[in-house]
Amino acid sequence: DTLATTATTITEEQHQPEELTQEEQNDKPKRIYRYFKSLLRQWEAELNSRPDAIKRTMAGKNETKTLKQCKDYIRPLFTLCKRREIEESLQNHLFKIVLYCEQGEFVKAHDAYLDVAIGRAAWPIGVTMVGIHARSGRAKIESANVAHVMNSELQRKYLTSVKRLMSFAQRVRVDVDPSKKVVNL
Repeated sequence: DTLATTATTITEEQHQPEELTQEEQNDKPKRIYRYFKSLLRQWEAELNSRPDAIKRTMAGKNETKTLKQCKDYIRPLFTLCKRREIEESLQNHLFKIVLYCEQGEFVKAHDAYLDVAIGRAAWPIGVTMVGIHARSGRAKIESANVAHVMNSELQRKYLTSVKRLMSFAQRVRVDVDPSKKVVNL
């Protein structure tokens, strides 16, 4: 895989976020914005550093298109972060993803992503009363268990970009033990 061989490797020291004050570390929207923005910059720098021969291949062009689409799709999330208008539960999930990725815990980050993308809602999704009698499982269907990705097309798009950036971060972090990475088959 020629794209993998040209990947820039990042050591743990390079990957640590710049020294942040305690207040900045707890500022969730700012941390989410900074982390994903830095990944976009790293990905763009990696793609720009490829030889022209690789850039011109179909795979190279597709990789560039994927980055452009990722940047376009994540822009609304960045706007929400800057305005501090991001929904609380979504913000908490994204913050968990950022923390796990920074620590190199990509399996845990993937689990947090699945929680936000498909949720832990009881099946059948969206149906709260299936009969005329109250059921004991009814209490399990609440907003904390419902997926965010179903809320709007906009959220689906930026959550897709978050997943792409998580995959990029995992690929470039060679200092992380393979057991802490998600294997894409």
